[in-house]
Order: sequence, then structure tokens, then C-alpha cells
Amino acid sequence: MNPKSQALFEAAQVVFPGGVNSPVRAFKSVGGTPRFIRSGSGPFLTDEDGNRYVDYVLSYGPLVLGHAHPVVVEAIRKAAGAGTSFGMPTAPSLELGRVIQKAMPSMEMLRFVNSGTEATMSVLRLARAFTGRDKILKFEGCYHGHADFLLVKAGSGVATLGLPDSPGVTPANTHDTLVTPYNDLSALQNLFAECGDELAAVIVEPVAGNMGLVPPDPGFLEGLRDLCDASKTLLIFDEVMTGFRVGPGGAQEIYGVRPDLTALGKVIGGGLPVGAYGGRRDVMEMVAPVGPMYQAGTLSGNPLAMAAGMATLETLGLDGHWESLHEYGKKLDEGLLAAAHQFDLPVVINRVGTMSGMYFLADRPHNWQQVSQANSAQFKIFFHAMLEHGVFLAPSPFEAAFISTAHDEEALEITLRAAQAAFKAVAEIGESAAQK
Repeated sequence: MNPKSQALFEAAQVVFPGGVNSPVRAFKSVGGTPRFIRSGSGPFLTDEDGNRYVDYVLSYGPLVLGHAHPVVVEAIRKAAGAGTSFGMPTAPSLELGRVIQKAMPSMEMLRFVNSGTEATMSVLRLARAFTGRDKILKFEGCYHGHADFLLVKAGSGVATLGLPDSPGVTPANTHDTLVTPYNDLSALQNLFAECGDELAAVIVEPVAGNMGLVPPDPGFLEGLRDLCDASKTLLIFDEVMTGFRVGPGGAQEIYGVRPDLTALGKVIGGGLPVGAYGGRRDVMEMVAPVGPMYQAGTLSGNPLAMAAGMATLETLGLDGHWESLHEYGKKLDEGLLAAAHQFDLPVVINRVGTMSGMYFLADRPHNWQQVSQANSAQFKIFFHAMLEHGVFLAPSPFEAAFISTAHDEEALEITLRAAQAAFKAVAEIGESAAQK
């Protein structure tokens, strides 16, 4: 079925740690051999053995138009023909920056970087520089990149590997990083009462996309905004995943809460490496060369990523795209839940825009502690059955799933047919275990 992937994986383990260049790709939490991908087109992936899959990973989010969208490919080709990198200012970076500002008015000034990790790392350095305070607050299960001081109860990949934090991160690195449960406004209020005047910033995924997909409870983000205002703490929205994914103006538009600073990535590069951070003008003017807070990057705002991002956002903004995405998501969720309920399996789905999280749980989760109670053994069976029937999900129960404008009725039909077989497999193995 996948002999080429198996051979490549064996060879890769000699070259790369675990045979991969990012941990979750190794299939460690689900077992089996990772698929080596040869190509992508629209909603489909093709592996080195010629197997085709409906893709709900979509490079973990950026491919909101699907794989190899012709407008994006042509934009990259044209940009590459003019030069791949200059280390100098370019007009395309200004053009893309203005499009982002228009979509997210809270970003009065911004700076491009090369990854989501770089964006969050830089924006927190900026918050400390602006406030003159050292401590930052994050939430359990929220992942903000692999900077040392952020690898504290980080969810997603760290949770998938069963690591509470990471070796190599010293106590000194995380000394000023505080953690509290997501969606727990009472705990948040108590923490602010104790040390709010010491906090430089609170960083939050406004929609948590690294514990599956957990939306904010009503009043949570609003309460967080009020607490930050009262203590003169900067509120940072990490919209690396949600920006141009949950809606055209990000989560901050959906929930009507304006952050002081925002981190972006994923979609704004159209599948190429990119990140950005920005926000209030008075805060951003702390950034060099205007201010003393130093941050730099040779490839920041490189023309290929700017071209791909611009083509993606312009195409995504065309009439009807968001409506079709919402319609597909609704049909997908309804079909999956119907198939699960047919076999009396406890399954819930959280969705915001084009992102979703499916859990083998009886009740809808609101935080990391509840998410961690999901049945990972059932997910493992479900994952491999879906893969066998032509549907590619992230190989972890703690990763969000994504849809694109390229997902169509064919993709939906394949997915729901596969789900029928996959839920049946989960139920049958459960019955077999019960009989023993």
C-alpha cells in the first residue's frame, strides 16, 4: 500500500531526528508510517506510492485556497522570475501590509517576519520593552511557537509527544511565564488581583487551535480585555492560525474584541514561510529603527511570500468564497456527527469558520483539561481507517482540521463515506474489547 513511503521513512531516520523535520509528522501518537507526499492539487494530496487523499491538514492551515491554486502558483512564478530575495524594501510588502491593515484595523503598524514563532517571540519582546515589565501570561493548551519561554503547558505538538515542557528549556527561561486555564475567567481575575501590575502582556489564541479547536466562552475575551485595561497590561492575540481562517478579519472581528497587538502567519504567506506582528502605533514605534527594541530578519518580507500571500488574500476575498466555506463546513460536521451517532459513539465537533476540532467525548470541551480526556485510542483507530479510505487528517487528536475553497462535493462524498467505515471500525473494536 505504501512501500515507497516506508522506504523513504527508513532512510530519513538516518538523516533527520525521527525521520522528520517537525515532530507531529512522525505519526508518533497514532503509530504507523508517515506518508511522504509527492504533490497536491485542490483538496487532494498524492503520496509517493500514488495514493490520493482528501486533505484536511492543508499544511496546518495556510492553504485556504487548496493546493497549487493556479493564481497563487502564477504569482510565485512571476515573483521568482524577478528575483527571490533582495534584503531590501519592496513594493509588494507594502501592498500586502496595507491589505492586512484594512482587514484588521487594530494593526495600525506591522512588521513582517518569517514564521509564527518569530512573530510571537518578537511581539512579546516588544511588550516587555514597551511596558518595562517582565512577566507574561499564557493559557494552558495554547501553543505560541517554540521559543523557550513559551514552551510551558503548550498543547498540540508537545502534548502529542507526551512532553509536559521540553528539555533544554531552563527554569530561568520560564521564570516570568505564568499559566492559567483557558476559558476560566474567575482564575484569571484572581491572577490579575495578585500580580496584574507585573504583567507586560497576556498572549492568547482567541480561538484555541492547538487543543483541537476550542472557542472562547461568552464573556471570556471581553473579560480579559477589561482586566488588561485596568492593569495597563498589553493584550496580544495570537492569530497565527485564526487570521484569515476563522473569518476575513480574524477572531478579533468575530468576537468584537480589539487587541493591543496581533501575531499573524499561515494564510498571509499563501503556503510560503511568513509571519507578522503589529498593533497600536505607539507600541510599534518602539521597534528598531524608530525605537530601541531590536528585531531583524534577512528574509523578512521576501518577495515570494509577499506574492503568494497577496494572491491568496485577494482570491479569498472574492464574492461567495466565505459563504461556500461555511456551507461545506456545515455539511461536513453534520455528516460526521450523523455517522458517529449511527454507531452510538460519543463525538462532538467544535467549529469556528474554516477550522474545526473533533473529539471522542460525550461533552463539549472548554479547556485543555477537558480536551485531554478525549479518547486517544479511538482517535488512533479512526485516523488510520480514514487514511485507508482516502482521507488525510492531522496525526494527532490535538490538532485542528482545516477546509479550503477547493473542497467540493467529491471531497465531501469521499470524506463521509470514509467516516462511515472509520466510525464502524471504532465501534467494532470497542465491542471486541468489551467482550474480552
